Order: sequence, then C-alpha cells, then structure tokens
Amino acid sequence: MIKFLTIFSLMIFSLYARENPFFPIENEIDIPMTSNQTRFVEPLKRASYTLPSTAREIQSITIRYKNLDGSIVDKKEILNNSIDWHLPIFISQNYNSSESTTSNSLNKITSSKNKAKKTKAIKLISLKFLNLSLDNKRIKIMTNDKMIRNFLLTKPHRIVCDFKREIDIRSYEKELSSSGIVTKVKVGNHNEFYRVVMELDGYYRYTSKELKNGYLLTLQ
Repeated sequence: MIKFLTIFSLMIFSLYARENPFFPIENEIDIPMTSNQTRFVEPLKRASYTLPSTAREIQSITIRYKNLDGSIVDKKEILNNSIDWHLPIFISQNYNSSESTTSNSLNKITSSKNKAKKTKAIKLISLKFLNLSLDNKRIKIMTNDKMIRNFLLTKPHRIVCDFKREIDIRSYEKELSSSGIVTKVKVGNHNEFYRVVMELDGYYRYTSKELKNGYLLTLQ
C-alpha cells in the first residue's frame, strides 16, 4: 500500500513540473540585468575642427554623448557668433580650470587682440605708380590712377582691379608668404589700362571705397 501511494504521488507532481527548466515559462516577465563591467575609454583632452574658408558665422554646436544606461542623447547649443576660419574650433576639458585661470586667460586673449590691432600694415608691392599694403583684412591701394572696374574671380580666389593709364610695362608677379591673406600679386599691361590681380588664401567678399589718394578694399 505504501509503495502504491509513493508511486501515485510522484505521478501527480510530474504533471506540474516544467518540461525544460532552462527556458522561461509562458508570460514570464524578464528582469532587467545590469553589469559592473567597465570599458576603458580614452579621456577627452582636446579635439579640434577646421572650418572651410567660406565659413563666417557659427550658428550652433551639437554634442552627442552616451549615458550610463547606454542611451544616446544629442544636446544642441545655439551660438550665433562670427568666426575667423583661419583659426580651428576646439573642444576640451581642463580639470585644473578656475575662475582666476579663466580670468587670466581672457586677459591674455584681450592683450593679444590689442597687440594684433596695433601691428603695422604689411607692404605687398611698391611700384612708381602703385603701392599695395595689407592691414588686417583691409587692402590699401595707393595710386593716382582711376580705377575703371573691380571684380572677383575664383579658382584661385582673386580680386581683379583695372586702372586707367596708357603705359608700357613688363608683367610683374610677386609671391607673398608673410601676408597670410594675399598670397600673390600680379600686374599686367593692357590697352589703355593696367590690371592688378590679388590672389587670396580663401573665399572672401569685399567692399571697395575710394580714398583721397587711392582705394580701400575691405575683405569680409
């Protein structure tokens, strides 16, 4: 009798047993798992990005970062600032930064800007009838000749100015390495006028203004 009851009990329990204990039963809810394993990522020191010569304003900057849970978030910061495309854009973290350090850096930057404003104009070319000089982004043309026209050409980017004068001169060309913005100047003779070509280091717009003793081209 006892043997019969034991066999009967085992048969009843087997009806409620799971077919495979290694797979979840139906309608079971998965419990989210986390891990303490860490992956080494190089700390951010400084990253830089150089903009093309056509850039004049930075509208915004977007940073994409990853959270602890692995989710990706984009954060956009509106700036609307003018920029100098010659200078790269930097993203950096300074662990030793402080208000005093920031203040000192700003003072140094301001001092550098003031010194830059006080720098002398760079002489580009000097001829008997024509003198060209560059002061920051202003090209000063010293001449008694009337400018007939001026226009912009590309590939390479250059400003062309024609001046009225009947003169027979040899073609003149000068490479400029120290001026930065103006990389080459050419002067050539044409019928009843001569042409001045100023090659630039990038893309610019410009305005022309007549002076008492010449003309002023302001690059933008």
